[in-house]
Amino acid sequence: MSTLTIAQSSQSHRYRGWVVPIMAVAVWWLASSQGWSSSGLLVSPQKVAVTAWEQVTSGQFWRAISASLTRDVSGFVIGTTLGLLLGCLLGLSRLFERLVGPSFNTFKQISLFAWIPLISVWFGLGDVAKVVFLSLAALVPVVVNTCDGLRSVSPALLEVARVYGFTRWQTIIGVMLPAALPSIFTGIYLALVYSWLATIGAEYLLVSGSGIGNTLIDGSEHFMMDLVLFGMIVIGLVGWALNLLARRLEQRMKRLYGIAPR
Repeated sequence: MSTLTIAQSSQSHRYRGWVVPIMAVAVWWLASSQGWSSSGLLVSPQKVAVTAWEQVTSGQFWRAISASLTRDVSGFVIGTTLGLLLGCLLGLSRLFERLVGPSFNTFKQISLFAWIPLISVWFGLGDVAKVVFLSLAALVPVVVNTCDGLRSVSPALLEVARVYGFTRWQTIIGVMLPAALPSIFTGIYLALVYSWLATIGAEYLLVSGSGIGNTLIDGSEHFMMDLVLFGMIVIGLVGWALNLLARRLEQRMKRLYGIAPR
């Protein structure tokens, strides 16, 4: 197969993802323009576009998205850092795993949103409570995947390290961590996705403050479906961008460490 054919095939696969969104917008526009429903729940794409322009030009959108992304990044960084530390301890120390492992296995079975009442009592309804909630969302997938990655290192690699006389730290840094990187990257990727989903949940349930979740609340309380749809579109686009960013970073790190991309 020629290079040109491969490039054309790649472009074709890339554009296929736009088929469903374009069709959805077309049906939406047709339904609103033809008056298929007289309900106020069905607003036109044009009205949503006008609302979007008003939100952007008035500065409300930028205040909301910056507040949401600040919380998201803060919770992601804290949760991922703690998750890497705890995951490494569980994966490398059998004693630590016996002491802490059962408690963590119980902890991860608790639904994330079940922590909301406790967090709101301890930390209130402000940004601190939301960041704590997001940190919990990012923590679990990083711990699980880091621990599993370290424990699944091939015994053959460990045997080679032993034969060459590697110290414990040399084995961990030079053999175990590189071998566990694909699993660790998966945990970080999931943490990025989960923390954004939790951001919207936290803003919706811990109502104090500004954010895209609060934009949805304002729209629903005032029966402004154009504002609700605008908020949902923004949430979807940001999630898509974070997913794309995570995949690109994962591929770059794998190439850096000589690991073939999945």
